[in-house]
Amino acid sequence: MVNIRYVQAEDKEFWRSLDKHLSEAELENKIRDKRGYVLLLDGEPIGLLRYNLFWDNTPFCTLLYIMCDHRYKGCGKMLMEYWEQDMRAQGYGMIMTSTQVDESAQHFYRKLGYKDCGGFVIDIAEYAQPMELFLVKSI
Repeated sequence: MVNIRYVQAEDKEFWRSLDKHLSEAELENKIRDKRGYVLLLDGEPIGLLRYNLFWDNTPFCTLLYIMCDHRYKGCGKMLMEYWEQDMRAQGYGMIMTSTQVDESAQHFYRKLGYKDCGGFVIDIAEYAQPMELFLVKSI
């Protein structure tokens, strides 16, 4: 059985095992502000999604992660759709996400109805990465 819920304090160890980019203070904020979700399969956590507000008014998915053994089985789609429904219920009309152009996630997001809307390149040596592609969707 699949269940999706807001991230809770007891999820910290699982969350930290998958999300190496979020500081402890920001994880506390995600828990407090309910800006993260955990996907559970038969009671065991297998995926997560976190978001923030771009421009302080537009939900922006900053990380979607499904454990390797559970990928390509619809779990990511389920988690994204849950987030989209929650954002719609909160009164938002548009959502965003991004991915690097060398990652296959862009194809996943397009299948879910997201549209390319631009990108940027960071060429500062210690932060350099391939172009970041931004995608939007009306909800």
